[in-house]
Amino acid sequence: MKILLDECVPWPMHKLLDGHECVTAQMRGWGGIKNGELLRRAEAEFDIFITTDQNIQYQQNLAGRRIAILQLSTNKLRPLLAAATRIQAAVATIRLGEFRKLIIP
Repeated sequence: MKILLDECVPWPMHKLLDGHECVTAQMRGWGGIKNGELLRRAEAEFDIFITTDQNIQYQQNLAGRRIAILQLSTNKLRPLLAAATRIQAAVATIRLGEFRKLIIP
């Protein structure tokens, strides 16, 4: 799967997603682009958008999106690494167009 990591997601997290093609918004040249435009661009090239933006579901109309959106509850690397199995399972089971929030203690 092709995964776009939002600029708020720490880059080392890509190591948890071995076997998938991961790119950050900054690497793609999309740093600083607002979420609506970012999602529009991402839909054309990616399967999953991973973010820690806690407001994305309220700020954007996610209905009818073709890209899967996985919202993580934290951007702190240590808890993300500790939740590796849960994140990998979410990525493996999320469907195109689905919005899913993953609470990470």
